[in-house]
Amino acid sequence: MNNIIAIIPARGGSKRIPKKNIKQLCGKPLIEYTIESALKSRFLDRIIVSTENEEIAKISKDLGAEVIIRPDELALDITPTDDVVQNVLEKMKVNQNYFPEIIVLLQPTSPLRTTDDIDNAIEKFKNSKCESLIGVTEYDHSPYWAFEIENGLLKSIFGRKKFLRSQELPKLYRPNGSIFITKSDTFVKYRSFYTKHIIPFIMSYERSIDIDNELDFLLSELILKNKGHKV
Repeated sequence: MNNIIAIIPARGGSKRIPKKNIKQLCGKPLIEYTIESALKSRFLDRIIVSTENEEIAKISKDLGAEVIIRPDELALDITPTDDVVQNVLEKMKVNQNYFPEIIVLLQPTSPLRTTDDIDNAIEKFKNSKCESLIGVTEYDHSPYWAFEIENGLLKSIFGRKKFLRSQELPKLYRPNGSIFITKSDTFVKYRSFYTKHIIPFIMSYERSIDIDNELDFLLSELILKNKGHKV
């Protein structure tokens, strides 16, 4: 066994999209895409969904995932995902006498992430000497173009005096929310996937879509319909 688990955090509430994690996307609940891709992984031994919601719990179990019920106080808009991961680790240790070697956080809001993405990221992490790995994608609009408004006027937040061509700007990357990996001991030490030594797992913009609003949902649906995306 690899002693590697996937943790899928899926609370029932969502302000922008009601019941987002089980909203139908091309005929399937949103969370199903992540569970299915995780179940096909060559490395993952256990797929665990953390939720407080009975409907999400039932759908997850029916799909073949394990479920750990989290307390309501860990299902708020302001609840850090790191606290949810810590809760899963503590419950498994107390109730099952189990402590995995590696944890892979897979958020259900990344339905276009593939099984190959998961396995390639795990393989890259295992072959490295880093403390953690985070999925990233290149900025499609560089933050170097960002301005703030001060006294009614635009002001470059980077203090630029002139506009730069895109070719002159450095390549920058942002976390895409789809894959986070670290060793359990390391997570307990930092209480975070953002450690001192992080390696990137670069993903395309398409597979990096993180559903946060209706527009993201519609874009994901369009890609799935028009490009025949497979998990």
